Amino acid sequence: MSGTSASLTERRRTATQLEIARVAAQLFTDHGAAGTTAESIAEAAGISLRTFYRYSRTKEDAIAPLLTLGGDAWRAELAATPPGSRLVPAIEQAMHATLSAADIDHDLPWMRGLLRAAEDDDDLAAVWYRVNRDSEARLLPILAQIAPDADELDLRLLAAAATDAIRVSLEDWARRDEAQAPVDLAVRCLRSLTRGLGG
Repeated sequence: MSGTSASLTERRRTATQLEIARVAAQLFTDHGAAGTTAESIAEAAGISLRTFYRYSRTKEDAIAPLLTLGGDAWRAELAATPPGSRLVPAIEQAMHATLSAADIDHDLPWMRGLLRAAEDDDDLAAVWYRVNRDSEARLLPILAQIAPDADELDLRLLAAAATDAIRVSLEDWARRDEAQAPVDLAVRCLRSLTRGLGG
């Protein structure tokens, strides 16, 4: 298979995974974890159950590609930061750029229902925590690129703090019908978690 064909196949696979994830997120939001099955996701996505299982091991895993999008966007924003920049302000700027854009583009409403569903389902919550853990691991080399002389432990702590700031802010926002905007909560959490770290 040529590189172009392989690339096209991979793009189609990614698009299909994302479409299944959007359908799954809507069903979890509308019916909760207990009321959503792999069969219902497959039917709503217009695919066979066999095809569903080619893309996802479980009904909960189906949402992972959608949850990953936000982390990918904010890490990409942060990766454009010039080396030598101060880390905490750079992280705040990336949060503002991506979380505010997500809010404006209406990408966040489904997140509220999904995180509420995860509160009542350990398997759904496990996917959310796994996505955050993976995001933290991918964040570390980006921080090291921005601050190559920084202490490794400080970078690890900052990667954990930045990831948890976003996670906790979204979880808190999801629990409330009327709440502070996620981006404002994320910055507030980041500042609380990084106090004393410098950067």
